[in-house]
Amino acid sequence: MRDTLTHSYLFLRRAIGVIGLALPLVLIVGGVIVDGGLLSSISGYYHGSLRDVWVGSMCAVGVFLLSYRGYGRVDDLVSNVAAVAAVGVALFPTTPSDPVGSDRVVGVLHLVFAGVFFLALAYFCLVLFRKSDDPDPTRRKLARNRVYLTCGLVIVGSLLLIVLSGPLGIPGSLHPALWLETAAILAFGLAWLTKGEAILADLDR
Repeated sequence: MRDTLTHSYLFLRRAIGVIGLALPLVLIVGGVIVDGGLLSSISGYYHGSLRDVWVGSMCAVGVFLLSYRGYGRVDDLVSNVAAVAAVGVALFPTTPSDPVGSDRVVGVLHLVFAGVFFLALAYFCLVLFRKSDDPDPTRRKLARNRVYLTCGLVIVGSLLLIVLSGPLGIPGSLHPALWLETAAILAFGLAWLTKGEAILADLDR
């Protein structure tokens, strides 16, 4: 029974990781092929031909996160908040280029959900994933911790640069939000794939 639960959790973590790594690549490459160009952000693909891919992937991440359990109540709470935020990001789209009616209000809600989602992901990488019940962690665990730390810093750094891209004068033609969101989501996917021990698994596994 214990082995079954372990394998289930590893599968769950790997599934989240695969979605995180695949989503930006599928959206960007697919958007170029189907829509003929890049959009301003990953969230902007809601308004493109790949809307169903974006919404379906984020809802799947939300369901997986809702099923995930950490080391304690705080970890479980963060996981549940991240799950709700993931679904919120999908269901409340970013503001379109020609907003009408309540589009701007919905866009603000999208930004709130997105901010909460990425901050929760940073918590996973910087705090939760680096915990251990073993007082003498293996070399592989220490290596995984370095991966988690790097991924968490990439997520936080990407968020800060998205906020600062306007004041820094980075032209919109370079699609800064698109590439920074891509970096954050790829870091999220890599961290979860590592947590699922698809990368740097302990040798006794």
